[in-house]
Amino acid sequence: MAHPNSRETLIEYAFKRLGAPVIEINVDYTQAEDRLDDALEFFRERHFDGVERVFFSHKITEADKEQKYILTNDIGPVNGPTGDGPRGSDILTVLKVFQFGQFSNINMFDVRYQLALSDYFGVNRGLNAAVSQGLASYDSTKRYINMIEDFFQPEKAIRFSKVTNKLHIDMKWSEIATDEYIVIEAYAALNENTYTEIFNDRLLKEYTTALIKRQWGSNLAKYDGVQMPGGVVLRGGQIQSEAEREIDEIEQKFYSQYELPVDFMTG
Repeated sequence: MAHPNSRETLIEYAFKRLGAPVIEINVDYTQAEDRLDDALEFFRERHFDGVERVFFSHKITEADKEQKYILTNDIGPVNGPTGDGPRGSDILTVLKVFQFGQFSNINMFDVRYQLALSDYFGVNRGLNAAVSQGLASYDSTKRYINMIEDFFQPEKAIRFSKVTNKLHIDMKWSEIATDEYIVIEAYAALNENTYTEIFNDRLLKEYTTALIKRQWGSNLAKYDGVQMPGGVVLRGGQIQSEAEREIDEIEQKFYSQYELPVDFMTG
């Protein structure tokens, strides 16, 4: 199949690309499945189409407060009309936890609400004296309010590892109440069984084929130089060396062309 859409069809594509059924590919199917898993893992970590920037809402539980961390595996799917988005178990890295607490809640008595109600609409509609202030005054006031928020309620420091699947928020957990919601911004891996277009990615097809080719060469390497009936000489080491070069070239493409850029912190 030239356009694979499943694990089976991608493995079949890789075998055909290596020469099957004309040439016998000395790789067990379970080995091919393992190499495909390796390719998918690398694809999610290094290709921007393998992950999605998502926002999870999580209701704080008593267990969260007692253990002082959030087990991301317990977080449900991303909210949306279909409900088929990534789950907490798919999180690869956590970017931030949005501010929560007294300064993060806005009601009609909040200065930010009143500022937007009077000054902002005054600038645009010519109401009262706000028309003479212009957007510059509104902008400077908002920046001042944000500075105060940063002083008295800075963003919480977080620690996360996909190995432990534990999101630690460095704070006094008494600051947040049970059943209160927080919003988590993260990058999560896309499920290949849901989004089968992944299997038809050009670079993933090349990488999977190269990994299976290396496995093929590794399987034959111990028979290197053995002459078969008909005068055919096995060259497993040569196949393995060719695959190693192909893998290096493909991985360089991942790094230079398809990997998400590093987020720089300024301040």
